[in-house]
Amino acid sequence: MQLSLPDETATLALGARLAAGVRPGMAVWLVGDLGAGKTTLTRGLLRALGHGGRVKSPTYTLVEIYPFSSFNLYHFDLYRFIDPEEWEEAGFREYFNPESICLVEWPEKGGAILPLPDLEIRLEIDGEGRLARLYGRTEEGRRCVEDISESGSA
Repeated sequence: MQLSLPDETATLALGARLAAGVRPGMAVWLVGDLGAGKTTLTRGLLRALGHGGRVKSPTYTLVEIYPFSSFNLYHFDLYRFIDPEEWEEAGFREYFNPESICLVEWPEKGGAILPLPDLEIRLEIDGEGRLARLYGRTEEGRRCVEDISESGSA
């Protein structure tokens, strides 16, 4: 599925549509260059889930944790990883469990050690806006893409 996101509002709206489809136990990879909108998309998702606080990129902390009543959402940023072994050393594997939703920016830095995604969202700069490509990598991920597709345009 491919979507044109002409502005920040559209990227936030896609995040809100994503919120309706993600479920605990899912891993979502957010792929794109610096400034492609990965954190903006995450902000839209978190706002739609009811998080009213600040949403920041976890570039320096590596992970931001957002607790909800029935699950935790973990927002990872692996940009600063030099070696995929850092993933194991940081103990992040345990965060990927049936009670969590995990969003991972820069998943390529985790290499083959990183758990495979249910959903992959590729964001790229397209003039003044963004282009989003969504790939369901598992049955849950494909269901999520269908839910987003059926919810209308971003």
